[in-house]
Amino acid sequence: MGKRGKVILIGGGPGDPDLLTIKGKKCIEKADVIVYDYLVSERLLKYAREDALVIYVGKKGGEHTLPQDKINDLIVDKAKEGKVVARLKGGDPFIFGRGGEEAEILAEHGISFEIVPGVTAAISVPAYAGIPLTHRDFTSTVAFITGHEDPTKKRSSIAWDKISTGVGTLVFLMGIKNLHNIVENLVKNGRAPDTPVAIVRWGTTSNQETVVGSLSNIIDLVKERKIAPPAIIIVGDVISLREKLNWFEAKPLLGKKIIVTRARAQASGFATLLEGYGAIPIQFPTIETIPPKSWDGLDSAIEGLEGYDWIIFTSVNGVRSFLERLRVKDKDIRDLKGIRICTIGPKTAYEIERLGLSVDFVPSEYRAEAVVEGLKKRGIKGKRVLLPRAADARDVLPNELKEMGVELEVVEAYRTVKPSEKANEVRRDLKGGEIDVITFTSSSTVNNFVGMFDKEDLPKLINGVVIASIGPVTAKTAEELGLRSDIIPKDYTIEALAEAINEYFI
Repeated sequence: MGKRGKVILIGGGPGDPDLLTIKGKKCIEKADVIVYDYLVSERLLKYAREDALVIYVGKKGGEHTLPQDKINDLIVDKAKEGKVVARLKGGDPFIFGRGGEEAEILAEHGISFEIVPGVTAAISVPAYAGIPLTHRDFTSTVAFITGHEDPTKKRSSIAWDKISTGVGTLVFLMGIKNLHNIVENLVKNGRAPDTPVAIVRWGTTSNQETVVGSLSNIIDLVKERKIAPPAIIIVGDVISLREKLNWFEAKPLLGKKIIVTRARAQASGFATLLEGYGAIPIQFPTIETIPPKSWDGLDSAIEGLEGYDWIIFTSVNGVRSFLERLRVKDKDIRDLKGIRICTIGPKTAYEIERLGLSVDFVPSEYRAEAVVEGLKKRGIKGKRVLLPRAADARDVLPNELKEMGVELEVVEAYRTVKPSEKANEVRRDLKGGEIDVITFTSSSTVNNFVGMFDKEDLPKLINGVVIASIGPVTAKTAEELGLRSDIIPKDYTIEALAEAINEYFI
């Protein structure tokens, strides 16, 4: 008997990927097939196995990738093949998500299924807009209603005469296109025209936008602001609390588009920090880390490790390349016994310390001049020092160490090259005035970024765009290339850079 398949109906949450449940994440990780909808954050797909089959079946504005009956057939067929299918739906599968219908079909075919509830937009989007759906001073009742009901139906399935005055807070999902019909029915059935109404578009995401009015003017306000789906409609006196409780849209970086030029492998942490401040990070890696043209120099140094007194690591990439070759040469961290270690920056130090090794010196300022001064005090003169680093790194540190009488060996541990992808897309966004900030985390990111654009065209493209550099060395490189840095944090870390960008816009 073959492997029995199963379908897991998973609520993917309202848009903010961090609102996915832990169980939902675990189910995505083990699925053979993932079938996902339009309103599901594509960032949830990062939890999928590399060999998982990922199928998009989104429905947007009447455009259906697959009609519902074909989606039903798809999940049934994949389960019958013995696959574990993650049916990933926006919000909660049982709150206007047609999860009940899909579960019925699975039951009819005798297919095993599970339900993983999700954070529904009905409660999360109002919360992100600073609107509590219930409050002891306003109302103890709330109703969730589809806003997608066909207004041409002969008879509505919604009891307008009951809900209009019988429920304190009303939440309509997917109702923008039917807003006129919703307002008309509420007023006709006794809801006061001055009742507060809020429309929240793209709730819980950095694109969130809220319009507040009343039943008497909300239609005109929505037309004026050009609010389009996806959005939810909230009706009730609790909306008056938004003035005090509007926490999410008060974030200084909300909706700000920030270009992250770090290498792809390192960009996600910085992007996550910026998202925490409400920004929309646009990953545009101007650096790609690749192996050196030859490992001979680093391999030779590793073979003769016992001859070195110090190793200086200037980056996480340098540490990782060094450790990789250490293993290739059948050596391990025990071979570093007796060698003192210097690192530039806390992240580089952490990469060493997490292996159980001690770092002997981390300069308070993460630049070459501070390294030299600190090592001088530690009696490095006359010592033999290994510096594994990028092929195109600055020569300031090696030159000053040699002048101080250090016997220095610089070896190529990795190279950084300029990727070509996304340049046209970023140029278009810059030209359209859609970019708010460009970030640089090293001199290489500046050089490569500038190299991707026409020198005469670039000043016009970045006019009015804020430039944020991680430290004075990077800022100096930017200045030499005609870019003035508006933001330079006191500490030269990505955490400090993200915080400095946020403070700049307060």
